[in-house]
Amino acid sequence: MNGNRFGRLFQLTTYGESHGEAMGVTVSGVPAGVDLDESAIQAQLDRRKPGQSMITTSRGEPDEVRINSGIQDGYTTGTPIGMVIQNKDAKSGKYEPFVTAPRPSHGDYTYSAKFGTRNWGGGGRSSARETVNWVAAGAVAEQVLDASEYDVAIKAHVNRIGDVAADDVGFEELLAHSEENDVRCADPDAAAEMQELIEDYQERGDSIGGSIYFECRGVPRGLGAPRFDSFPARLGQAMFSIPATTGVEYGLGKDVTDVAGSDRNEDWTFDDDESFDHVESEEGDPVPVGNDHGGLQGGITTGEPIYGEATWHAPTSIPKTQRSADWETGDEKEVQVVGRHDPVLPPRAVPVVEAMLYCTVLDFMLLGGRINPDRIDGRPGEYDTDHHPSSPRNE
Repeated sequence: MNGNRFGRLFQLTTYGESHGEAMGVTVSGVPAGVDLDESAIQAQLDRRKPGQSMITTSRGEPDEVRINSGIQDGYTTGTPIGMVIQNKDAKSGKYEPFVTAPRPSHGDYTYSAKFGTRNWGGGGRSSARETVNWVAAGAVAEQVLDASEYDVAIKAHVNRIGDVAADDVGFEELLAHSEENDVRCADPDAAAEMQELIEDYQERGDSIGGSIYFECRGVPRGLGAPRFDSFPARLGQAMFSIPATTGVEYGLGKDVTDVAGSDRNEDWTFDDDESFDHVESEEGDPVPVGNDHGGLQGGITTGEPIYGEATWHAPTSIPKTQRSADWETGDEKEVQVVGRHDPVLPPRAVPVVEAMLYCTVLDFMLLGGRINPDRIDGRPGEYDTDHHPSSPRNE
């Protein structure tokens, strides 16, 4: 089953169920010599973990990562990196009523219909808990890019919850303010309204949807391939893999429906002035005037910032009474999903979106030959040879 693997050269393969013993990911394709900071991986997991605020599930998972391969004395060896995150606070008993009576709008019945069985505790493999693996892999990808010769920066924030929308914010504002509130919205006034709206749904035993704006800077032009391996196609796959994603768009997105071609089309000029300092290209190269395309033309990166939006539906696990059909007894019955669940998804999905952006960008850069192993900061031969006294590079 290849659905547990993502990427071509930078590849992550994951395992684990929501209430199983552990979650885990193997990351392949990392160049040797990257100074890998385990605490930086943990910091990203802490942003995603449950129980971090009143508008997230109260499940008490520390999400502590343990690296068990691919590292020697803190540096990557070029072999697969294995990471494990233990599950500590699973309570499967509350899911027993749904073994043969699927929860509304979950993957319970579809998984059982496909495989003839399933791990039903906490949603098993279909649970969003699986994204803890992706965040760990994304943190590795981020450190590889940081060690490269490129200055890639990626950030996302919650730009809408329900009918509350944030004002447009610049990239520096995203970096400075998106982590200042529980909603992870860089517009503080909108964040306060979003928080109030979420709490209102939470008190009524219901949930609400929202969206996330993302932006990537420093990504070089020329990444991507025609058609099925285009940059937007594979980034769309990454975003749609995140549970509950219902839409992904780039640039003007769905607003292009009422924009004339003459207005959307972008003229070309030369990047020989300071106004194009944000464009990742060689001096004197043609650059587009404007960026309504979201940094992508013909499925290939232009060197302009890549930006867009992803949308999530309301969480399906809600305490309101609903109806189900038990395929074992043949009865229809009322059910109530009790337990610990998020009333909204985007605040905890922000680090997941950023992680999948890092994984996608790094994979394309490796495929395009943009990551030069000899220019990786901290590569063997550039640090104390006591770390590798027997290495041929140091003899």
